[in-house]
Amino acid sequence: MAQSSRPTSPHLFIYRPEITMVMSIVHRITGVGLYLGYALIVWWLVAAAWGGDALATVNAVTGNWFGQLILFGFTWALFHHLVGGIRHFIWDFGKGFSESVRFGMAWMTAIGGLALALIVWAFVLLS
Repeated sequence: MAQSSRPTSPHLFIYRPEITMVMSIVHRITGVGLYLGYALIVWWLVAAAWGGDALATVNAVTGNWFGQLILFGFTWALFHHLVGGIRHFIWDFGKGFSESVRFGMAWMTAIGGLALALIVWAFVLLS
């Protein structure tokens, strides 16, 4: 059997982590997190339809500090995934592939998702 002269793909661990790679991985993780967060929303909606006792149970679970932390994580995942999706939408038009723009958009994804989540929670907590 003749040996192929094609190069083999390098192993994953030889790559140096860059912000674009990290944001791509986080984008996938937040997509999974959104499924779990939407399950909480469905739980709340079903409890609201069932009545006061069921809704009180959900509110007790989500009303403590840990539940609020989970809800903040869901809010962050939602906005991070949204901003990352906008980045991918820009790429679909063939724009933003230069190195400086890619890194800039990756940082804007990281900062923008967190900033939007903090803004929403500031309004929630202050109202």
